[in-house]
Amino acid sequence: MIMGKSRARRFKPVGFTPAAAVVKPMVAAGDQDNAESLHGEDLLHKLQSPSPEVREFACASISKVVQQKQVLSALLQRDAVRCLGPLLLDKCMSVREAAAGALRNLSTCGGFEACDDMVTRDIMTPLVALLKECSTGLDSNLEPATNSKDLTKNNQVEEIANQAVNILWNVCESNSKALSVFNKENCVEIVIQCLSKFPRNLELAVSAAYCLQTVTEENPELLASFEASALQTLENALMSSAATMEMRLLQTLVAGTIWNLKERIPPFSQADSINAILRILAEVLSQDAGQFIVQMKEAESTRLRTAATESEAEEAAASLEEASLNEDDEMVESVVKGQNHPNFSDLIPVSNEELRQASFLLVAQKSALEMIVNMCCSDDPSDDEWEELSSSDESELCLEKSVADGGQLMSPLCLSAEVHTALLNHFIPKKVLEKTRFPDDAALRICRQNSAWKPLITKMSAVQHRALTCLHNILSMLDIDSLGGASALQELAQHLSELVFTQTGDFVFIHSHQCEQTELQCRARRRDRAAAGDPDGPERDEFLEAATSAVRALLQKMASKGIPQCMTPEQVMTFAEACVLSSNASTRVNAVSIIGVTGSVLAKGDNTAETLKLIGNFLLGIATNDSSLVVSGGALDAIFDVFADGDEAEKAAVEIKLLQAFKKIQPAFKSKIRKEGREKYSTDQLCVLDNVRTNLRRFIYYLETVEKKHKNRI
Repeated sequence: MIMGKSRARRFKPVGFTPAAAVVKPMVAAGDQDNAESLHGEDLLHKLQSPSPEVREFACASISKVVQQKQVLSALLQRDAVRCLGPLLLDKCMSVREAAAGALRNLSTCGGFEACDDMVTRDIMTPLVALLKECSTGLDSNLEPATNSKDLTKNNQVEEIANQAVNILWNVCESNSKALSVFNKENCVEIVIQCLSKFPRNLELAVSAAYCLQTVTEENPELLASFEASALQTLENALMSSAATMEMRLLQTLVAGTIWNLKERIPPFSQADSINAILRILAEVLSQDAGQFIVQMKEAESTRLRTAATESEAEEAAASLEEASLNEDDEMVESVVKGQNHPNFSDLIPVSNEELRQASFLLVAQKSALEMIVNMCCSDDPSDDEWEELSSSDESELCLEKSVADGGQLMSPLCLSAEVHTALLNHFIPKKVLEKTRFPDDAALRICRQNSAWKPLITKMSAVQHRALTCLHNILSMLDIDSLGGASALQELAQHLSELVFTQTGDFVFIHSHQCEQTELQCRARRRDRAAAGDPDGPERDEFLEAATSAVRALLQKMASKGIPQCMTPEQVMTFAEACVLSSNASTRVNAVSIIGVTGSVLAKGDNTAETLKLIGNFLLGIATNDSSLVVSGGALDAIFDVFADGDEAEKAAVEIKLLQAFKKIQPAFKSKIRKEGREKYSTDQLCVLDNVRTNLRRFIYYLETVEKKHKNRI
């Protein structure tokens, strides 16, 4: 799952990049950690300066240096939150804005730990007070500004509100106490007020929409108090025309909020609301992101040519960068000497509008796919998506762990009639499938050749990964006819085969039957990448997890309906052998499940004993040696499926001495569950593991009868 409750941070950009974004380290490289720590301590000291300019600069500098882990940790240890918190209510508005920006970056870069620390140190008190003051200011902004001074003040109030809402979003996503304060102080009214500014301040509205989507997720207390006027504001944003991709992103986030609030929608309006939500998601997914990136890059080039010739533009950019760095040096020196400095807002880098629009589209598509994933399940399964329970009932151990965790057991996947109809009416399965393809070559070339555009590659990959995970849920949810029939599934199988038998980092398939790299080469390549600090590793792992989950769901669907599979056993084995080398446990679970499905189909055929022996030995190796109990359990479960029935399966089981192997595995597996289960695994995972343990005992008894039958034949 993507949007579960495992406290995994979602689509979290670092937004506040003021003048400090160009502040250079004031230390030598030799004693970096100690010097950075001292630099952070010096900045905290400057927060107490009587000069508002120095306080402002110190806040802005902190917003930059917290992106360095060592400095961030040192700042938290020195109680940076208590130093910055009071500045949210500083008499100087510029200091408020800079302090809010610093806390926003602190909460974003520091993750859940920093957010928890912020709540523990009572950041909510000044933050809520600031938001209430911003609310008053936003109300006054309804009156048109009569002069430039009023306009500047209005803009500053909205910018401060934007930073504050982002802090609120981060801490509420990370900390239940913060969410409780949000509910108690009725902060939702202020956030809705910020969202209502979308006609003229989309940045503020988007921040508010992110926050709303987070706080409305599984928050019954808030849902019960959600007023009709707030729902009307959401509807206004959802139904507005979208002239820009930023507006599309806003509508996508609002659609997510309305989905979270569906219980508050009158029953007679449920179908219309779900249809409106999926219409927005379909429109977002209909856009070809690759073509859009190419168009935006061409628009940027045209804009630059219009402004000046290419050489003049380069000279101007170089001069601007040099001037900014020189001015930055002067600022650092002036603060060190205790001198004041004029407003530094002119040092903020000018944003690239074309790049921003391309980024908005990709984030909107990723968010839309995450929403569809959530729509296609009733409750959040375990992180590894090992949701299928074995055939036995939950045991005492499983139920005992469930009670300790609040009595929550896994819920089966389900799909309401309204959602099912809307998904098909808006061709969502087809649009999701289109997003599973690799990013457009032309768009990739543009991004690789332009450093500013390079981060879009990661965003394009994230869209593909989410689409593959989304495809997994859709395959699990919809019946064969809704998916287009057997022929459509076979075409989909061919498409997924082409995806997984293409370069995926750990292995390269030139053709669908030929693996270019051996297992040892794969391991060596991973070690080399890890030693070099290769940043693409996590992306490869994410692709493999998403791709294997989709392949797994498809093969299970086809096997259940007796539809011939287009991947040969040899192809499946080669693919699975590569996948089990992944460091991601979910990928390994998917791999053994894929092998299990393939083996169970083979067991029903003739003359398949030799292939079944290969499959059995492969799965036994995983069950015995994998470091994760979840993966070992998955391998055992797959063996049960493969060798449960059939003459060929019985013959293979005897020849690979499956009974003897299981008798060795059983006590070790049982012991590991007892020793590690409650501490290392979730309730859902433990339920499955306990069922595997029960079935392992039953399967040993079954294999004993097979052995006796075999001896009698001899």
